Amino acid sequence: MKLYHGSINAVKKPSLSRGRKNTDFGKGFYTTTSYEQARKWSIIKRNREVEPDKTKAVVSVYEVDDNILSKDYRIRRFNGATLEWLEFVIGNRKGNKTELFDMVMGPVANDKLYATLLLYEQGTLTADATIEQLKTHALFDQLSFHSTEALKELRFLFSEKVE
Repeated sequence: MKLYHGSINAVKKPSLSRGRKNTDFGKGFYTTTSYEQARKWSIIKRNREVEPDKTKAVVSVYEVDDNILSKDYRIRRFNGATLEWLEFVIGNRKGNKTELFDMVMGPVANDKLYATLLLYEQGTLTADATIEQLKTHALFDQLSFHSTEALKELRFLFSEKVE
């Protein structure tokens, strides 16, 4: 299976030290099975830089065994925007992570979904209403790696500059 990572640099050797703590699935190395999602994310990251016109948008491409989610790792898998997923994402974004996993797989709560998640956090939307609104969006997937052992599963193939 191919996985993609969007950044402003080629990432030949993924690391857990660079990730942010308060992200969807906690601090980790994030990939997706969608090249387009990785491309969009790399452009967003480039545009957030002080000098975006002097910064590259790069997609790094990896390969992992097709059965990676069947291996003997602590894995949390979410099949769509469910109440479990919503509570897990909000808990991680607030820094309330209590469970440790080697890998987490599920939908991306990207910038397009931010307003909906914020309304839920503020108590304006119920969990059910939030999930219904999320279902109206095309949700991309993400597979995040949270242990050095799990990171060893990634085999770097190449990276390319994107626009």
